[in-house]
Amino acid sequence: MTVTALDALTRWRLVLGEAADGACRSAGGALAGETLAMDAALDWLYGREEEDGTRNIARQGGRGGSALTTPQWINDIHRLFPKETIERLERDAIERYAIDDVVTNPDVLARAEPNETLLKAVLRTKHLMSPDILVLARKLVQEVVRQLMEKLSRELTLAFSGVVDRRRHSRFRIASDLDFRRVVKDNLKHYDPETRKLTVERLHFFARNQRHMKTWQIILLVDQSGSMLDSVIHSAVTAACLWGLPGVRTHLVAFDTNVVDLTKDVDDPCELLMKVQLGGGTDIQGAVAYAAGLIEQPERAIVVLISDFYEGTSPAMLEQRVASLTAQRTLVLGLAALDSEAAPAYDREMARRLVAAGAEVGAMTPGELAGWLAEKIGR
Repeated sequence: MTVTALDALTRWRLVLGEAADGACRSAGGALAGETLAMDAALDWLYGREEEDGTRNIARQGGRGGSALTTPQWINDIHRLFPKETIERLERDAIERYAIDDVVTNPDVLARAEPNETLLKAVLRTKHLMSPDILVLARKLVQEVVRQLMEKLSRELTLAFSGVVDRRRHSRFRIASDLDFRRVVKDNLKHYDPETRKLTVERLHFFARNQRHMKTWQIILLVDQSGSMLDSVIHSAVTAACLWGLPGVRTHLVAFDTNVVDLTKDVDDPCELLMKVQLGGGTDIQGAVAYAAGLIEQPERAIVVLISDFYEGTSPAMLEQRVASLTAQRTLVLGLAALDSEAAPAYDREMARRLVAAGAEVGAMTPGELAGWLAEKIGR
C-alpha cells in the first residue's frame, strides 16, 4: 500500500496523529497493518515536536516513546513511503531535528554494532554523508559483508563439493551428511529405558561424489529499486563467493531504468555496495537483453533475475526475451527475493508469465541458491 492509495480519512489521521484517533475511528478510519507502521514512523520523527514546544505542523504527539532506532526508522520509511516523502522525512530528520546519529555523528557510527539493519540504513543514506563519515561507514559495511561472506562461503563450499552418495560412507564429519538411520541402528544397544535416552558412541556420515565441472556462466541481474535492498546486499555477497569457484564465470549486473555492469567489482563486495544507487524505475526486459548479449555458450549459461517483477517498460517484451533464452536452453531463474528471509512481495501475474516462458521462479536464501546452482551445474 502506498500513501497515494490511502483514503482521505486515513491520510488526515496520519497527518494529525493520535489526537485525531477517536474521531477517525468513529468515522471508520482506524489504522491497522502498514498504516499503523506509517503512523509509528511519523510519530518517531514529528512526535518530538511536543518535546521542544514547537508546532510547525498540525500533527500531535503519539503514544509515548517509540522503540524504533534511527536505522530501523530509516529502513521503515523506505519500505512504507514513496520517494518524495522519504526525501522530505530524511531532510526533516537531519535539518529540522538534528537526528544525525547515523549520517553525521562519527562517535555514534564508530560505536555502532555492525549488523544488517545498520548496513541497510548506511546504504540508504550514504549520499547524505560527508567524506569523513563515509570512511567510518565503509568500515561498518566491510565488517557486515565479511560476516555474510564467511557464512555463505561455508554453504557454497558444501554445495559445490559434490552430491551425497548414500552407498558410501566417509570419515569426514559434515552435519548435513549424517547417516541418521545407521547411527540409530548401531547405537540402539546403548538406549536406557529408564531415562529414555540414547547414548551415541559412533557417528556415520555419507561420502560425497566429486563434481567434474565444465565452465559455466552465471549472470546475476539485480533490481536496485529501493524495495530490493536486502536482495542487492545478498547478491553482492553471493557474486563475490561464486567468483572464486573453479569452473564458474560470474557476472553481476544491477539495473533500474539503466543497466550497470558491476562485474569488475565483484571481488570487492564492499566497494560494490557503496556504488549502488537505490531507487528509480525498473526496466527488467532491458536488463535481460543485456544478459543475453553476455552469453557465450547458451547451454552452459544461467541467468538469475533477482527482482520483484514489476516491469516498468514492456511486460510483453520481458516475457519474449525470457522465452528466447529458455528456447536456446539457457537456464533462467527468477527470484522475487534473495535474502535471509526469502519472504517477498512481488508481481505474481508477471511471475506466472515468466514461468510460462520457461523460467523457474521462487524466493531463496543465498544458501538455497548455492544448492540450486550446484544441482544444475552438476548435472
